[in-house]
Amino acid sequence: MSRFKVTKQIEFCYGHRLLNYDGKCKHLHGHNGLLEIVVSTESLDSRGMVIDFGDIKDVVKGWVDTNMDHRMILSKDDPILNILLDLNEPVYVMDENPTAENIAKHIHEEAQKAGLEILETRLWETPSSYASYSPANADERGG
Repeated sequence: MSRFKVTKQIEFCYGHRLLNYDGKCKHLHGHNGLLEIVVSTESLDSRGMVIDFGDIKDVVKGWVDTNMDHRMILSKDDPILNILLDLNEPVYVMDENPTAENIAKHIHEEAQKAGLEILETRLWETPSSYASYSPANADERGG
C-alpha cells in the first residue's frame, strides 16, 4: 500500500532534570530541542497535500511555544518544583519523569487532542540523539 508522509521540524528550548537517574542528567540542565512531526496518509487532499505544513506549525508550535518553550519541564514529583514555582520561574509540570521519550509522547498526545492526526513524533535532545513516539494504531496508518 502506498503512503504519503510529510515531516515538519519545530525548534524550542527547554530545561529539565531526570528523577531516579544516576547520570549527569539528574541535575537541572537545558536543551535546544528539535521536534519532528510526521503525518501520513494514503491519499492526498484536493490540493495535492497530506496536510499543509503551516497547519502542523500552527497546532504543534503554537502549543509548544505556549507551554514548553523556555520553561523547565519537571515531574510533579520533583522536590525542586515548589521552590521554582514560589520564585515564579517558568515551569511545565508533567505527571511522568520528563525524559525525551515522555516529552515526545506528551506533545504527540496534545497535538492529537487539538485534532492533528500524527503518525510519529521525534524529539531530538542533541544533534545525535532523539526519542520517538508513535501510538500502537500507527501501524494501521502506515507506521
